[in-house]
Amino acid sequence: MLQGERDFARDNRTLGRFMLQGIPPAPRGIPQIEVSFDIDANGIVNVAAKDLGTGKEQRITITASTQLSKDEVDKLVRDAERSSAEDKKRREEVELKNTADSMVYSTEKTLREMGDKIPADTKSKIESELERLKKAIADNDIESIKRFMEDVRQASYKMSEELYKQAQASGAAGAGGAGQQPGAEDGPNAGRAGEHSADDDVIDADFRPMDDK
Repeated sequence: MLQGERDFARDNRTLGRFMLQGIPPAPRGIPQIEVSFDIDANGIVNVAAKDLGTGKEQRITITASTQLSKDEVDKLVRDAERSSAEDKKRREEVELKNTADSMVYSTEKTLREMGDKIPADTKSKIESELERLKKAIADNDIESIKRFMEDVRQASYKMSEELYKQAQASGAAGAGGAGQQPGAEDGPNAGRAGEHSADDDVIDADFRPMDDK
């Protein structure tokens, strides 16, 4: 639980801290954590975090005695204004690295799941570009991250095209191999299953002439 006006947690004042423990390991994006804040009339803040998957929950209460005075708040606001340009630059860099990291994760996941369907040269190209991007992330080289992200993106487009072509070919082969439709006939009478003979509608009846009166 933090108090302050800066973009990054480390630049703000920590009011309280708690950990949500007992959550089983899971891939990124899977856990769902519900966080709630409640401030009463006395300025007491209650914070709760709950893992929706396991029901595990932790709470913390921040009392008025741990909060900042008006002068301290004013100082934090002034500090935030002076540092706004620097904070903006840092935030953009962090967001870029997060985007690059997500790109690496999702692309590697696709390679693991679809690797046997990707041509060897295409797969090798993507793996090479991924290694370059991961190194740029580790080195915090922002310009290289931007450049290598585009390289990975282009290589991924090519991979997607290859997979799409394979899916199209498989679909066409499946449609072509469906075979003869049920009910079709072979031989000289093929194609005449729906025809009726001329006698199909003939009804037998007796005829007897009537005498005129």
